[in-house]
Amino acid sequence: MANSADDHNNTNNTNNPTTQNPQPELRHRNPTATNGVEVSGESSATVSDFSGGLDHNQEADSNGSKKELFHYRASAPAHRRIKESPLSNGAIFKQSHAGLLNLCIVVLIAVNSRLIIENLMKYGLLIRAGFWFSAKSLRDWPLFMCCLTLPIFPLTSFLVEKMVQQKYISEPIDIIFHVIITSATIAYPVTVILKCDSAVLSGFVLMFVAIILWMKLVSYAHTNYDIRALSKNTNKDTTVDLDNLLLASFKSLIYFMLAPTLCYQPSYPRTAYIRKGWVLRQLLKCVIFTGLMGFIIEQYINPIVQNSQHPLKGNLLNAIERVLKLSVPVLYVWLCMFYCFFHLWLNILAELLRFGDREFYKDWWNAKNVEEYWRMWNMPVHKWMIRHIYFPCIRKGLPKGVAILISFLVSAIFHEVCVAVPCHIFKFWAFIGILFQIPLVFLTKHLQEKFDSEMVGNMIFWFFFCILGQPMCVLLYYHDVMNRIARS
Repeated sequence: MANSADDHNNTNNTNNPTTQNPQPELRHRNPTATNGVEVSGESSATVSDFSGGLDHNQEADSNGSKKELFHYRASAPAHRRIKESPLSNGAIFKQSHAGLLNLCIVVLIAVNSRLIIENLMKYGLLIRAGFWFSAKSLRDWPLFMCCLTLPIFPLTSFLVEKMVQQKYISEPIDIIFHVIITSATIAYPVTVILKCDSAVLSGFVLMFVAIILWMKLVSYAHTNYDIRALSKNTNKDTTVDLDNLLLASFKSLIYFMLAPTLCYQPSYPRTAYIRKGWVLRQLLKCVIFTGLMGFIIEQYINPIVQNSQHPLKGNLLNAIERVLKLSVPVLYVWLCMFYCFFHLWLNILAELLRFGDREFYKDWWNAKNVEEYWRMWNMPVHKWMIRHIYFPCIRKGLPKGVAILISFLVSAIFHEVCVAVPCHIFKFWAFIGILFQIPLVFLTKHLQEKFDSEMVGNMIFWFFFCILGQPMCVLLYYHDVMNRIARS
């Protein structure tokens, strides 16, 4: 019995690389053993699994007798292999940091709770009963009526498409009609807003709706033009999807105008049914987050900007302090807006219309550079850009860099129109801010390649876009609007 145990230990020691040390093997005799079985310190520690002296269950041997497993002895080695500290460079990304994330959340809640209490003690509750609607809102009725008359433009586009399908007009005339219709889609609300002394928020909503309608009509005209071109070559090209070569119908136009997409196609992937309970829960979340945005704007952002100076005219240190103080509430509002619109509202529309493709955004918060952010944070606009701006430029023979520049230029123009027209000022702050993204694209890519790290570009994106860019734009437009009101 003892010989078999020794043979077993010798076999284990031969296979274990730690026992190849030429020093004599340490052996520890268990005083409770009655049969003289010897177990090495290595094997004893392995069997007991470093239990710290806790008793184990007993097991029966071949003769039916029981023996107690050995304890973790004081002479057993405690250090057996090379290990790194958890926070060292080689091990920090190989483990979970869920506990540290929980700590950050707890600290964030504690800090913001203190700021909320401090704000309420200093200003009191600033939200009044007329926050959502008041007598002053009656002056925005022209904008509301303008919004109600916007559907005349997609109806006119549909009539033009029917005329070209019936060969009543030629393709060049069709293009001219669509250029006039899409131009009027923007010019009409711009004229109404500039003629009326409307609130900035009401004007922004109208311009937002008008720009979405413009993009949908451009996609509608461009896609139908391409469908007619492909239909002439269906016999030659067998790779064409015939389901997407259907002629324009009024039903498909109505569905496209309501669907949460900017890219027209005759048919879309559809879900089987509508989850009514899910829709109600999302609507409740949408109301809650909308109210949260209003609370942050009224309670935090307004007092900060009212107690600030123009960032380009006042003291530099004071401007930096205002921008940094404004960055946190502006970031919260922007994140709430993203969640409320891109996740809640677009998914509600998709569910009601049984719209299947619900990739309205990707994980833009992990963007390694600014270019990845613009490709991932707003998927409807990104798909529209590459479909109707970028690839048409490439097919025309333009270089890739020129195509990207044109795409950013179109985006900059509409960002400026969407903000400057409701504010009744044209200082081109939004236009410059979007074009400033182009050098940031090359900067973040260069730093990512130089340092061979994804974190560098991500941190620069967060700093320039959320900590510096958005608060600066808020201050610039606020003081320009206040100066315009003072002059008038």
